[in-house]
Amino acid sequence: MAFNKKMTTFSLTLASTLLLAACGGGDTDTETTSSTESTATSEVAAGELQDGTYKLVEKNLDDNGWKVDFSITVEDGVITESNYDNLNEAGESKLEDEGYQTAMAEKTDGVGPQQYIPELNEQLVEKQDAAEVEVVTGATHSSDSFKEYAQQLIDAAKEGNTETIEIDN
Repeated sequence: MAFNKKMTTFSLTLASTLLLAACGGGDTDTETTSSTESTATSEVAAGELQDGTYKLVEKNLDDNGWKVDFSITVEDGVITESNYDNLNEAGESKLEDEGYQTAMAEKTDGVGPQQYIPELNEQLVEKQDAAEVEVVTGATHSSDSFKEYAQQLIDAAKEGNTETIEIDN
């Protein structure tokens, strides 16, 4: 009887050891596979944008007399240029409107189009992801529309669709 207990204990110990060793070996293979898959996914993600220039425009002027004019340039699968702006009826840039800059800056602790537009454009090129672009304090509405429109341009770049996106705002 004592011999049977020892054999049972030995058998269970051996079976447990083999089972754990098998699981451990499987984890190592899984980690290697996951690491390889992860590397492949990163390479695909980095190159998933198709080269070209992608453009988005709003059809109508907003209540303040501006409409968005936005384009991105993709080279080697990477956003190299972001040109977000707002244009008035005459096609003049909000960046160059000193009256608008002054009026907005007075209401938002010094933030106007001359601050937030370049900041948003730089962030998109730096981060390569519309969701990662941070809202510029004092220009929340513009930041939100920038992010929404940037995502639409990125989606077009993934498809290689260079037709101008028109927003009926």
